[in-house]
Amino acid sequence: MSDNPQAYAFPQRTPVFTAVVVILAAIFCGWLVNRSYRPAPAFDNRGTANPADFEESARWKFTAEGRAQALAELRQKEQAQAMTYGWVDQSKGIARLPLDRAVELTVRDHAKK
Repeated sequence: MSDNPQAYAFPQRTPVFTAVVVILAAIFCGWLVNRSYRPAPAFDNRGTANPADFEESARWKFTAEGRAQALAELRQKEQAQAMTYGWVDQSKGIARLPLDRAVELTVRDHAKK
């Protein structure tokens, strides 16, 4: 070894400096990837979440009565749509028929063939 104080000067420090920079860059990239691709927290289906933490439109999901009421409302709406005339998309000319009328028209069309 040399007693020269500049023996460990810039040209000799370059590999150490480069290694430190590469390690810090790898740590930063790992942190960035972890932060970017972290999945959203899962919905708590065990009922341990506080319903007050959620907006009003989502609170019905936390009780059996709320889910049953939402299902009953959905079935009532579907039943009303299945028994009435209405527009699905008026601009495209797509209409909704009652189920019994749709069956009659289908039977009539197939009887002609």
